[in-house]
Amino acid sequence: MDLDRPVTLAVVIGAHGVTGEVRLKVFADDLSAHRNLNGGALTLKSVRPGNNGAIARFAEVTDRNAAEALRGTELVVPRTALPPLGEGEYYHADLLGLPVVSQGGQPIGTVVAVENFGAGDVIEIEKPDGKRFMVPMRAEAVPTWDDTALTLADGWAD
Repeated sequence: MDLDRPVTLAVVIGAHGVTGEVRLKVFADDLSAHRNLNGGALTLKSVRPGNNGAIARFAEVTDRNAAEALRGTELVVPRTALPPLGEGEYYHADLLGLPVVSQGGQPIGTVVAVENFGAGDVIEIEKPDGKRFMVPMRAEAVPTWDDTALTLADGWAD
């Protein structure tokens, strides 16, 4: 696992008002725990719930034009800035790119996406031939995973 790689916590989706606030689509539980984003380029002063995400203010953004210029900007922190995980927990960023193997150790593919449609996480796996399939991130489908590989239970890759 690359602990220095950037992890996206949110993306700027537009300006909010005329004083430089931005609207965010947030991918993290608590964005307020991170003050320095994008390698220190942005300093989070405040964040509050909004209609479709959150409203944030950055020290470096003081007017609507500057806020609009950030549209589409991903807000990232290094993986090391994230809190430690408990047993059985994972960050989506840690699963992306992992090789997927069968319980017998045979290569199946690579994790290319992690989605959540409301009933729990679902991982998307791409086989070497480019075909993709999805499986639930539950013990019956994924009995084990670690920093090196994700093991898929027999019968889920068919």
